[in-house]
Amino acid sequence: MKKQMFIIYLIVSTYLISSCTSETNGNQFETTIVRKKSLGSTVLATGVVKSKVGAEVRVGSRISGIVKKLNVKIGDFVRKGELLASIDDLEHVAKYNQVKASLDNAYAILKFAKIDKERQEKLYLEKVTSKLTFDISAKNFEIAQAQVAELQASLDYAKIQLDYTKIIAPINGVVSSVSMQEGETVAAMFAAPTFLTIIDLNRLEVRAFVDETDISKVTEEQKAEFTLDTYPGIVFEGIVKAIYPKAEIMDNVVNYIVIIDITDRKGKTIRPEMTTTVNILNENTEQVIAIPNKAITHKNGENYVYILKDAKPQERKITTGIKSKSLTQVINGLSENDKLILNK
Repeated sequence: MKKQMFIIYLIVSTYLISSCTSETNGNQFETTIVRKKSLGSTVLATGVVKSKVGAEVRVGSRISGIVKKLNVKIGDFVRKGELLASIDDLEHVAKYNQVKASLDNAYAILKFAKIDKERQEKLYLEKVTSKLTFDISAKNFEIAQAQVAELQASLDYAKIQLDYTKIIAPINGVVSSVSMQEGETVAAMFAAPTFLTIIDLNRLEVRAFVDETDISKVTEEQKAEFTLDTYPGIVFEGIVKAIYPKAEIMDNVVNYIVIIDITDRKGKTIRPEMTTTVNILNENTEQVIAIPNKAITHKNGENYVYILKDAKPQERKITTGIKSKSLTQVINGLSENDKLILNK
């Protein structure tokens, strides 16, 4: 009895399903009614997040010596002017003190030379001493002045060298790499060795690669949207800031680099080298016939669609206009209320 009831239920269910009607008809055509819509075209491109010029800085040492103290590690946030590391300064302190002592001595000599010059000048005016004696005192005063100036310059240089033993952060940012450790010897004979690298994550941009067929549609100040694989479902905003004049050829495909300034991060942390999918927003057209892209077929360089008329598919040649990710404008070949076949 149960087996017979199950067979009857199966037969009735099959009949009901086969008798139902929807957007697919007896010939299994998936259709939609052609309507007018507002359509905005976009330029689709892939891209990558990059640091702006000056946002990534390699911090090095101007002098040689042993790394005495390293105050940061990878991932630390640092502010401009913060002490990152220090090099052993004993030699430079000694040099500074030596020059300072010589300068103090030169000031003492200058003070005496000035007194002697003034005294000899007074005696010369009173005709008590000779012109030669006065000239010698004036010369000694000038020599003392020159010695003070020379030693002051040497002291300034020694102070600069002493200051170089302190490695200071040149910008705000995050430490992305550290190449020196405490106790290592720094050799800065020909080039400044890199201590660490700092990246300002607030100064990033998107470098989009736009196909040569679409580059004419892109201009500066256009709005753009992009997504990141690490934040699915979140659309970030930007604006086109520059278009590089020189093409990038990759795998025999000509692309042009478009720089997009990030204007809205949606509260998320964006990092360099993240891969992006970019949509550059183009012109917006109001109330035009627009159909799904999947309904269009291509033959011999022409565009065709199929409409359902008198329960039969009928081919139509169309002229297309602007195109978005999902829709294409139809300029000629279709009318409102035509029943468009989507799955021919």
